[in-house]
Amino acid sequence: MSVRGTHLLPELPPTWRATPVRYATICLDGRRVPLNGDERGRRQGEFPYWGANGVVDVIDDFIFDEPLVLLGEDGAPFFDKSKSVAFFVTGRIWVNNHIHVLRTEPGFEPRFVAYALNATDYTPWIEGSTRDKLTQDKMGSILLPTPPLAEQQSIANFLDKESTRIEGLLAAKQRLIDLLAEKRKAIITTAVTRGLDPKVKLRDSGVPWLGEIPAHWEIERARWLFRERDVRSTTGEEEMLTVSHLTGVTPRSEKDVNMFEAETNEGYKLCEPGDLVINTLWAWMGAMGIAPVKGIVSPAYNVYEPGRRLAPAYIDALIRLPVFAQEVTRYSKGVWSSRLRLYPEGFFEVYLPVPPQKEQRAIVEHIARETAKLDAVRAATERTIALLKERRSALIAAAVTGQLDVGAAA
Repeated sequence: MSVRGTHLLPELPPTWRATPVRYATICLDGRRVPLNGDERGRRQGEFPYWGANGVVDVIDDFIFDEPLVLLGEDGAPFFDKSKSVAFFVTGRIWVNNHIHVLRTEPGFEPRFVAYALNATDYTPWIEGSTRDKLTQDKMGSILLPTPPLAEQQSIANFLDKESTRIEGLLAAKQRLIDLLAEKRKAIITTAVTRGLDPKVKLRDSGVPWLGEIPAHWEIERARWLFRERDVRSTTGEEEMLTVSHLTGVTPRSEKDVNMFEAETNEGYKLCEPGDLVINTLWAWMGAMGIAPVKGIVSPAYNVYEPGRRLAPAYIDALIRLPVFAQEVTRYSKGVWSSRLRLYPEGFFEVYLPVPPQKEQRAIVEHIARETAKLDAVRAATERTIALLKERRSALIAAAVTGQLDVGAAA
């Protein structure tokens, strides 16, 4: 008979039933071997190591050597947000303690179980005071739609084929996004270091990171182009700005920042629109940019007021080139590469190109125009990726609950 009112499952076909995970699988969590320090240091070898975000490494030994279903313990979505919540795996693998390892009982197709778990809403099963977690007991209570074995296999075969097709489309779209990012970088790099005239006469700048530049451009140390601004807020009520290697300088209110915040922002550094702000600790990663608005930044950052020879928008495009971050690293201080700090005396030693002001404005307009085209294509591609992922999720949910006749769909 049909299953009506089953918790978290729609009405299933007459020949289907609902089965708790504990009766459909054997949980092999007790067989896991936590990695100690020595084992963590030698994760190199043939067998994949599964962590909380999917395959994170490979190591020299293995625990499991059979078809299994892996299900993350942490709050849904369990693994990486871009991946499914459950994985069907074969062969030799290691897993860490954030993963439930399930061996299916006779009468259950492992691939179908993985797909069914991917279509599960885990919200009612998650618990934890300090960290969301799917316990083994709660996991065992999850209900799986269960058609006859032959039908499970047919559904799994159909979903394998469709998932492979969709994954191919997603991979192609991701390659396009990667190419757009490379083209964007090339457009900006060429414009700010070579100008817009491909026929212009070039000369050696004498600066390794710049190479050849237009012959009529000047070269100047940063000390003659900027002066340090060290003015402190007396109230701490100004707009808080954050500095990132990905987005440059942006108002914190526009970003999802969950970092610790001080009780008061009094004494934070003031910056004006057009000022260059550099995250002293993360300059080697490119955490710098031009402030778009008046605001305050951490007193650990450095703020520089540009002179009249450089347009702020041109500076922003120039200093956010990856090659520029590599250059300032040469002038940073610190014992460890990940703890280098760029102080003003180091920044002031860096050489920058100085095109004529009119040319700087033309370069900025060119970059804005060309990158807007690329950004429009990227946005459309990202929408397509989202739709493909929604299509895949809807297809899986419909197939594993009997809402889709896979024979007719195939």
